[in-house]
Amino acid sequence: MPHTLATPCFADLTIKKSRFLACVQPMSDRTAAQAVVAQLKAQHPGAAHVCWALLAGGQSAAVDDGEPSGTAGRPMLDVLRHQDLEGVLATVVRYFGGVKLGAGGLVRAYTDSVAQALLAAERIAIVKARTLHCAVPYALEGLLRRELDAAGATLGDVLHGDEVRMAFTLPETAAPALVARLNEAGNGRVRWREPD
Repeated sequence: MPHTLATPCFADLTIKKSRFLACVQPMSDRTAAQAVVAQLKAQHPGAAHVCWALLAGGQSAAVDDGEPSGTAGRPMLDVLRHQDLEGVLATVVRYFGGVKLGAGGLVRAYTDSVAQALLAAERIAIVKARTLHCAVPYALEGLLRRELDAAGATLGDVLHGDEVRMAFTLPETAAPALVARLNEAGNGRVRWREPD
């Protein structure tokens, strides 16, 4: 099950006189990630590189920002993937200390920076939700509300007219069982409908 992060977490590593300032944070999309990177570049004008990796809603990015190709962004992205994260931006600001690390050393430095920042991160499971819409006779409203409560569903719009129309949201994995229970308990009087 993929996870995202609750809040940004940071790490500050010094490797062979170079300083690596890492941050991992929740991120919704590439546009928001690019805005964060631009802000980091403005905050750290003396930094040699601002490298980043993103996994968010099917969008991914791995940016080396002047480091040798494949030595920064891709290793950072691999850490996020290995940790089964989604909706997360990893950034590393590097201040060059005068000692070259070589390709292997750079890969380790960027990987370790992101991994260290993730050590303190609180993870939140991403649960896919499904919204269902139904209509029932007034006599079944109480039953429906009890079943929704027992299933942990979140009740949305309720409209009272000739019948009671309800919208509710619950984890996608729990939806089939609840639909089956309601169909059985309602003796065919629960009418599933498309949203208005």
